[in-house]
Amino acid sequence: MMKLYYAPGACSLAVRISLHEAELDAEFERVDIRTKRTEHGDDYTVINPKGYVPLLVFDDGDTVTENTAVLDWIAGREPRLAPDGPLGRTRLIEILSWLSTELHIAFKPLWHNATEVEKAAASSVVAARLALIADTMRHPYLFGAAFTVADAYLFAMLRWARAFEVRIPPVLLDYFARVSERQTVGRALAEEGLS
Repeated sequence: MMKLYYAPGACSLAVRISLHEAELDAEFERVDIRTKRTEHGDDYTVINPKGYVPLLVFDDGDTVTENTAVLDWIAGREPRLAPDGPLGRTRLIEILSWLSTELHIAFKPLWHNATEVEKAAASSVVAARLALIADTMRHPYLFGAAFTVADAYLFAMLRWARAFEVRIPPVLLDYFARVSERQTVGRALAEEGLS
């Protein structure tokens, strides 16, 4: 059985949600990102030298890291979690890459020992990037009527934005509420001890 190494509420939450959406069985092992120890006391940097989550380990021992890659793999296993059409996979990689390199990274000062000025600047950047998403959203989810792995990733980051009291556009607050109501999301949050 596959195993996902995760940290509660981290970007690996998107992978857990997506695994549940795809009905793919997996074991889950918690990682303390600060100490780099797993819940079983193992040195996580031996398992994953990068030291962060997610890490998906397959039955044969192969591994995949990086949220974009793991989410793309899940969408490849369950096509309903990706946009369709001739550019469907390309559009999915496009948004996953942007979410990772532009939105996710913008939160970094908020997580670390930044000054109040740096945190305020980061909040402004995150808010501007969320506004960009809101301006282009015309459907219930990022790609229309169907939930995709990209929605799971955005949901995880909207949880962060709420925790850091970043300004979130009303359309994304509605989106957050809609995604929160999904059974798979509720299950994932409960499994990670999150409200």
